[in-house]
Amino acid sequence: MSRACELTGKAVQYGNNVSHANNKTRRRFLPNLSAVTLISDALGQRFRLRVSASGLRSVEHRGGLDAFLVKADEGDLSQRARLLKRQIAKKLAGDATAA
Repeated sequence: MSRACELTGKAVQYGNNVSHANNKTRRRFLPNLSAVTLISDALGQRFRLRVSASGLRSVEHRGGLDAFLVKADEGDLSQRARLLKRQIAKKLAGDATAA
């Protein structure tokens, strides 16, 4: 499992530790990932995703998982999240035609 957010694409970054003597050693900046269960209102299911803390705030800000995925760029999403986005879009399109 890679160290990347499944919704925002935020991943490991690399940089330097710089000492007081200005010595530089390589280091990694890891994203703040946590496994959370998000509920899709359109599908009526729960999905367990590995999301960064900032990604979780973005989901809440946009009004839930469905709203976030509808607006999200496919390039940032993981394979599972892309599949979920397509399922939600299909379900929402089906509900719109039925109404």
